[in-house]
Parts: sequence; C-alpha cells; structure tokens
Amino acid sequence: MLCLGDVASILVGFLLASRIPLVTASLEQGLFVALIIVPIYGVFAFANQAYSLAAVVSSVASVRSALLSLAATISVVIAGCYAIQMLEHLSRGLVGAGSLISAFLIVINRTGMRHYVRQAHGKGLSSEIVIVDAPLDDVQVSGENIVIARYAGIEPNLNDPLMLHRLGVILRSFDRAVVIAEPERWASWSLLLKGANITGELMMPSINMIRPVGVGRHGTDHTLVVAHGPLALANRAKKRALDLLVTIPALVLLAPLMLLVALAIRLDSPGPIFFKQQRIGRGNRMFNILKFRSMYHNQCDLEGATSASRTDNRITRVGRFIRATSIDELPQLINVLIGDMSLVGPRPHALGSRAGDKLFWEVDPQYWHRHALKPGITGLAQIRGFRGATEQHSDLQNRLNSDLEYVEGWSIWRDLSILIATGMVVVHKNAF
Repeated sequence: MLCLGDVASILVGFLLASRIPLVTASLEQGLFVALIIVPIYGVFAFANQAYSLAAVVSSVASVRSALLSLAATISVVIAGCYAIQMLEHLSRGLVGAGSLISAFLIVINRTGMRHYVRQAHGKGLSSEIVIVDAPLDDVQVSGENIVIARYAGIEPNLNDPLMLHRLGVILRSFDRAVVIAEPERWASWSLLLKGANITGELMMPSINMIRPVGVGRHGTDHTLVVAHGPLALANRAKKRALDLLVTIPALVLLAPLMLLVALAIRLDSPGPIFFKQQRIGRGNRMFNILKFRSMYHNQCDLEGATSASRTDNRITRVGRFIRATSIDELPQLINVLIGDMSLVGPRPHALGSRAGDKLFWEVDPQYWHRHALKPGITGLAQIRGFRGATEQHSDLQNRLNSDLEYVEGWSIWRDLSILIATGMVVVHKNAF
C-alpha cells in the first residue's frame, strides 16, 4: 500500500503540475516525466528502507526515507538529461512543481498509512507466542498467545522428531517466540529455536537487572553487551556540525549583547564576570561550565549543593534579570565551541545537586546513563518545563526520564525541533 501510494503520488503530482498555467508543459509531458521518475524512485526507496517495517511503524522515518529517495531521483533525472544533452527539452517548471506536489502527496500518503496502521494494528505488527516450560507458580506472564509446554506435549528433546513437528506446527503462524524455561533447559531450547525459522528468545529473569543490549564475543566466548555509545561516528559528525553551524554565527551576533551584560555585571557587584563550576559531562567526566555570574561573588555555591530559589538573596539585581531570561546561559556557547557541550543534550549538573534530601544519583541509579551524550545548553526536559529547583525526588525523575528518552531516541531532526521549541520557553515560570 505504501508503494502504490507513492506511485500514485508521483503520477498525480506531475499531472497536476502540467496543468498549472505558469508551467509550459503538456499533460503528456507530465505523464512521460512521471513514468521515468517512478522506477528510479522505486530503486532508491527500497535502498533507503522506505518500505521496511520501520517505515510503517514510524511516520518520521517513513517520510524522511521517502523524501530523500525522491530528492535523489530528481537529481539523477536532471543529471541524466544533462549527460545526454536533453536538459533544454526538460521543463524546469514541470520538474520543480511536480516534485513539490509529489512530495506533499507522499507525506500525506505516509502519515495517513501510519494512522491506519495504528488504528488497525495497535497491538503490534508481529505475532508473538510465549511458551512456558517452567513451574507455573514461578511464572508471571501476559499475552494473548501462551502455550504451556507440558499440556501441549512439548519439551526440548532433540531426539524426538514428532515433538519437533508439534513445535513446528505451533510456531508456523508466528513471527516471534519467547520461551520461559529453567536454566538447565536453556541450551536445548536455544538449539530448537535456531532451527525453527523464527525469531526465538529466551526469557532470563536472572539478567533483568543487568539489562543487556546485545550479545558479543571475546575470543571464543560469548559476552552480554550491556552498553554501547548511543551515536555512531556519522551521527556524532552530524551533531557536531549542527553545533558549529549554529554556535559560530550565534556568538558573532550575540557578541554586543554579551559585552553589555558583562559591563552590567561588573558595575552591579564586585567579582568576576563569569561563573565557573565543575559539572558532570559526557562519559561522567568533569568540565568547567561557563555562565554569567548572577550571584554575589562571596556567596556563589561552587558545589551546587543549594538550588536557587525565587526569593534567593544571593542573586544580584542584574543576576535576577539574566536568570529569568536565560541570558546567564549564553557563555555556554563557548563550551559548545570548544567541545565540552552540545547545543542540545541532557543539562549538566553539579556534583552537590540534590533532589529533596538525596543526591541526584541516589534517587535513581539510571542517572549515570544520561551522560552517554554530551551535555546540552537545552534539552528535551527543558522544553517540557522541567527546570528550576529540584525540591522533590519527582522533580529529578521527570528530568531524568526525558533525558533518557532523548539519549535512546536521538536524531538530528529532534535536535532541530528542540532548538526551535527552546525559543518558546526561554522566559519560563520556573526560571529564576
């Protein structure tokens, strides 16, 4: 359905473009160009996973892969016409308008398909079965398709072809099988599932606390992978490129404002212009964060043990204004420039930061997971309003959940959307 929708979008897009008064092209020319584009688009779309399961599950992934494929196709068509010296016969208006209309229709097609899939198959796109080969008193399992092994005449006996047949019949209609068994039977079940032409998994309650993310090897031995960097090299390059593309022009444009703020701080109270404090950065390594000083110099809290409050008498007159407008954060652009921080990421915290009566990492051990990425000037937690003093454990938990969601689901598009949304919450009721 996705494929048919894309083909229809391209055909209709170029046919409609040929009817636009300013486009000097006939209906036949529009159809001809569309028929050239469709097969080339199909090649790029399949190569870009535009018809994968991910494209059905995620409208963002679906639209991105489709539009990239369309852009590549148009580029190839233009380059091909130039190579064979037919570019002058190709209507630029037809190609431009047809591409835009086709892109618009493809977006509608794919977002509509995602909505349909969600309505029709909200419980998932793969069929799953759970096989319980353990004492029922020790098992808590949920799902629609549950088979009790002993009642179905199934056991991990590799010497019983008839039993293997029964298991094959049961698994035939499923995409994924999860087996709950006692440890001494894991090896046998593993061998059975490997030959079942199915995604087979063993539930191992003993490793729940470890939370492995995959399986690796060390020499001839298998290992459980419990951590990996969230971003591949290409994605780290994209994120760094975005940081530099925004930070360098921003520092140039904001230089007059930063000089005025520096002068105001100097005139308002004695002490340095910048406040430096050790914060926890990527890989749990320390770095010095830069801010405009907003408190009296002799009352600055270098450990961060006491969060600022709305009536905090440590804050200067200038400091109250620059904190309320987030201007005090501008020097962190320098941290971004030198690579200690990123524009978007989990906000870095001081070692002494507390939520209620506990240090941040005492509230939830997952706190350390957020440092897999560079800390950011802004982040998902900030645009959701989770900022200001952490008076209760829930104040930290809300931020942590958002940070972990960001780390696990990073994309360059999410960074861009967070940067745009940040402009709407620069002045916030919790900023003081």
